[in-house]
Amino acid sequence: MSETPPTTPLLQATGLVKRYGSVTALGGADLDLYPGEILAVIGDNGAGKSSLIKCLSGAVVPDAGEIRIDGHPVRLDTPPAARAAGIETVHQSLAVAPSLDIAANIFLGREIRRPGVLGRVFRSLDHGRMREEARRHLDSLGVMTIQNPGQAVETLSGGQRQAVAVARAAAFGSRVVIMDEPTAALGVRESRAVLDLILRVRDRGLPVIVISHNMPHVFEIADRIHIQRLGRRVACVTPDQYSMTEVVAVMTGAMAIDDPPAVPGPPAAAAGG
Repeated sequence: MSETPPTTPLLQATGLVKRYGSVTALGGADLDLYPGEILAVIGDNGAGKSSLIKCLSGAVVPDAGEIRIDGHPVRLDTPPAARAAGIETVHQSLAVAPSLDIAANIFLGREIRRPGVLGRVFRSLDHGRMREEARRHLDSLGVMTIQNPGQAVETLSGGQRQAVAVARAAAFGSRVVIMDEPTAALGVRESRAVLDLILRVRDRGLPVIVISHNMPHVFEIADRIHIQRLGRRVACVTPDQYSMTEVVAVMTGAMAIDDPPAVPGPPAAAAGG
C-alpha cells in the first residue's frame, strides 16, 4: 500500500538571484525536490540551469534567496558544505582522475587509511578495503560492466566512467544526487545503461535532480519536469500532463501554462512504498 506523499520538499530553493555584473543569470529562481523522486530541470541555453545547480551544489553563492533542506535554511557556500549537507553532484565533466583506478576515484578526497600507526602517522592508504567497498557500491547499483575496481579509469568507456561518477555520488550523497547532462556524450546503449542507473539510485531512496536537453530521456525517467526560462522557473509539470511538444513550447516561450507557475506536489508513485 502506498504511503502518504510528503508535503515538505526535501530540498527547496526560493527566490535565488545571481548576477554577474550587468547580466542576471538567476532572477528569483525557485526549485522544489521531494523525497523519492527524479526531478528533471530543462531550459534553453541561457535559461539559468547551470547557475541554479551551482547554487545548490555550493559552487556559487547566490546574491539573494534561500535554500532549505527539510524545511531548515542552510548556507551552501562551498562544495564541501553541500557535500556535508548530503548533496553530491555529478558534473558533465565527471571530475574523474583517468590515471587512477576505479576505487581511488570513488574514494577521491575521502580515502580510507590503513589502521594503526601506518594510517595515522604515515598516512598509508588501505587500497584493499577501498577496492572491496568500491565493488560493493557498484554491485548495489547493478553495475555489471565493471569487473575490476583496480582497473584504471582511462581504460573505461564513456558510459563506464559515468557509472563510476554516479557510484561515487550515490555512495556519499545521503540526501540528494544532482546529475548534469549524464547522457550527453554517450551512444544509445550506454545512455540506456545510465538511465537505468539513475532509476536505481532513485529506487535506493535518493532523490535525483537531472539536468538534460534530451527530451525523450526526460520524459522516460522524470517524475516531474522543472522548466527554467530567463533565469526563473516558469512551470513545473508531470510528463503525463503535457506532451513533449508542449513542454518544449513552454521552455522556448511559445506557450504559457499559467501564472504563477504550476508546481504539482510529490508524485505518489515515487514517494510511495
